[in-house]
Amino acid sequence: MPLAAWCDTLATLHMWLQVVGKVRLVRSPWTNHSWHVTLYVTPRGLTTSPIPHGERSFQIDFDFVSHELVLQASDGQLARWPLRAEPVASFYGRLMEELDRMDLHVEIRCLPCEVEEALPFDRDVVHCAYDAEYANRFWRVLLQSDRVFKQFRAGFKGKCSPVHFFWGAPDLAVTRFSGRPAPRHPGGVPGLADWVAQEAYSHEVSSCGFWAGDARLPYPAFYSYAYPSPPGFAQAQVQPAEAFFHAGLGEFLLPYDVVRQAADPDATLLAFLQSTFDAAAGLGRWP
Repeated sequence: MPLAAWCDTLATLHMWLQVVGKVRLVRSPWTNHSWHVTLYVTPRGLTTSPIPHGERSFQIDFDFVSHELVLQASDGQLARWPLRAEPVASFYGRLMEELDRMDLHVEIRCLPCEVEEALPFDRDVVHCAYDAEYANRFWRVLLQSDRVFKQFRAGFKGKCSPVHFFWGAPDLAVTRFSGRPAPRHPGGVPGLADWVAQEAYSHEVSSCGFWAGDARLPYPAFYSYAYPSPPGFAQAQVQPAEAFFHAGLGEFLLPYDVVRQAADPDATLLAFLQSTFDAAAGLGRWP
């Protein structure tokens, strides 16, 4: 999944995912650490899961097998339309029209989150690429990562997030909590109120996930970080040997290609997840 081969598609898909994610955000009860905003991996793509709307509910799915957006409501109404190369403004407009047609009116803040120099969705005609082959590859990586992350998640008895897809970065993530409060987060995330980041990091965490990369890291990778980062964390010995600490991002990284090409990809990824967690919890003296 070389980033250069599909960076335009990723940028467009990122904005589409934010539009759909914000629909879930505004219609869902607030859940700690913004767990109410996420999407989830499905056997065909990504889903919001059921979203309440009065006594009804609805769901929005990205289908990266048939390459459709699917909108379905609990009263039986259904709409689907192709995912194809089109501007974010057009995607946004179509979704809002279909929601209104189903009497599921939703208003969202049109400015993307966690994006420098963000364009409002309703005026974004810059991002308009869609390569179906790479969208499908991206979903297949998420599908396999989701499976291994769930295995890793099952080994922890404490508070732990679901395995879920945050559309801000965007990344697939799972987070373990020590149970202790954390220092106040400084905030400063583009397009995100400081109090949101401060609530998200209100308690000590060890978090890991998969990220497709961007200009700061021009290739896909698995990551693992601790907040707060305990003394000595960056120097910890982790597995496999190809994993390294990226000072600029403040986290351990394992290039996706290392896992993809490994003789046992599951074991390679699990070793990275477990060894980085052991470093975070051990150096942080978790209970």
